[in-house]
Amino acid sequence: MKKILTISAIFFLAACGGGSKNGSSGLAEMKAELESLRKQKDDISAKITALEKQVLKADPSAAAAENAKLVAITPVKLQDFEHYIDLQGRISTENMYYVTPRGMGGQVKAIYVKQGDRVNKGKLLLKLDDAVIRQQMSSLRTQLNFAKDIYERQQNVWKEGIGTEVQVLNAKNNVESLERQMDVLNEQLLMTSVYAQASGIAEEVNIRIGEQFTGNPAAGITIINPSNLKAVVEIPENYIAKIQKGMPVVIEVLDLNKTIKSNISLISELIGQNTRSFTAEAKIPSDPALKPNEIVVVKILDHSSKDAIVAPIATIQSDEKGKFVFVEEMKDGKLIARKKPVTIGDLYDEMVEVRTGLNVDDKLITQGFQGLYDGQLIINK
Repeated sequence: MKKILTISAIFFLAACGGGSKNGSSGLAEMKAELESLRKQKDDISAKITALEKQVLKADPSAAAAENAKLVAITPVKLQDFEHYIDLQGRISTENMYYVTPRGMGGQVKAIYVKQGDRVNKGKLLLKLDDAVIRQQMSSLRTQLNFAKDIYERQQNVWKEGIGTEVQVLNAKNNVESLERQMDVLNEQLLMTSVYAQASGIAEEVNIRIGEQFTGNPAAGITIINPSNLKAVVEIPENYIAKIQKGMPVVIEVLDLNKTIKSNISLISELIGQNTRSFTAEAKIPSDPALKPNEIVVVKILDHSSKDAIVAPIATIQSDEKGKFVFVEEMKDGKLIARKKPVTIGDLYDEMVEVRTGLNVDDKLITQGFQGLYDGQLIINK
């Protein structure tokens, strides 16, 4: 073994400069310095250990202080608390009209409006095929003129004492019957002209020349009045006991970064058989930036408290006895964590209403509360 170490030392010295005098001298100095530092380290460690024992003897609580946990606190203050029901809704309009024909409809021959046009009530929008009606009117007009001529002749000869009264009455009835038929055809002719039933903007024009117009919204014209907007939302039926007409709502238009305050103006009486929800509406002031069917978030205020005690929901912990929080307390001149049972109410936006257990100016531990135990020493950040 000695021989192996000697050989290794020879190779090491050779690698460091062939065993020169200067190389040997430098290595010796480094070894001496290393030994000196190790001795200093041992002396310092011994002094630290001795001082620790002396401090512990003079102050036994110093050892416990080493286990104190760093925490952050927030003084408990009274503040207003509001709870909302957040639901997705859409913007609609109070005045939306689907243009319909007065009769059975017909084939479109002309269109006088395009999407986006502003129209006034009574404006001509469509012209339907009236060729058959005009042919019938032409034929009936000939018959009516002939019947009137016969009736006039019968009256003239009756005045001269020729003919009978029955002939005059029959001629008169024939004229009146044809006139009633002409009135019907005139009314049918009017029905081939489709007019706007209300003023507004032509939101959709989904009909083309040659197509059959029956008033179907999928193949017709929709007129809206954007000055009367509303937010429409479907509410799950489990909220039916909480939602009432007049309740405050906040409408958030996320795409426009816009917030609108309103109230529920209408609640439907029907619960959808498939959706198990009911409809609520809230009016919105006129705004050219808002568009029907735009998605919004409707926040319904269903609970509010003035001067409530509120805490971050993350600070609420649970054990077999219920909910609790930790607060900072001074005991014998030292800061400790004190466990306080609480009862909570509604939760909204990461904050919860604390109904009992916390008092104003309690110092709630809001950071570092994980793993704390009752009476543990703490250090306030």
